[in-house]
Amino acid sequence: MSAQRRGEATRERILQAAQGCFARYGYDATGVAEICRQAGVTKGGFYHHFPSKQAVFLQLLENWLAGLDARLQATWDQAATVPEALLQMTGMIRQVFQAASGQLPIFLEFWTKAAHDPAVWQATLAPYRRYRAFFAAMVEAGIAEGSLRPVDAELAAQLIVSVAVGLVLQGLLDPHGADWGQVAQGSMRMLLENLKVER
Repeated sequence: MSAQRRGEATRERILQAAQGCFARYGYDATGVAEICRQAGVTKGGFYHHFPSKQAVFLQLLENWLAGLDARLQATWDQAATVPEALLQMTGMIRQVFQAASGQLPIFLEFWTKAAHDPAVWQATLAPYRRYRAFFAAMVEAGIAEGSLRPVDAELAAQLIVSVAVGLVLQGLLDPHGADWGQVAQGSMRMLLENLKVER
């Protein structure tokens, strides 16, 4: 095995160990020493790959979001129209709940800590900005194809992201309070009633 592959394998072991530790103990109670013990690496090995525990958490978050990004893009690529793509994307909300199940306390702990570190806070905000840009591009494409009315694409994107984040938080805080997948689809249909061009 080459040195590069060994390095990649070590990095992956650290990420997997950290994910397990965060899930078991929470973000705050997980120390670098425990991550190293679970991963079977030295602290030197850990810091060779990651500058901090925060960096590991952000990488785990980025990896998860990269998978979500790919599914969103694939859904858009395969849909006949933008409204159809948006409705299909709401079907992914159940997968989001399953993936994030039990993780809300960890995210809340991390965000509380991140709020005191401007660099980490900026990195935490980056995905929201990316999704706003993604949905703004979708709305602009819908206007161009004639399926959506000419609206402020940035404002529409902020509304879509706000609804999505709000639904995810409600679903995690009160998982049995509603069929959140159904609520997501109903919310998108309601939004699209105001955005779609009448045929």
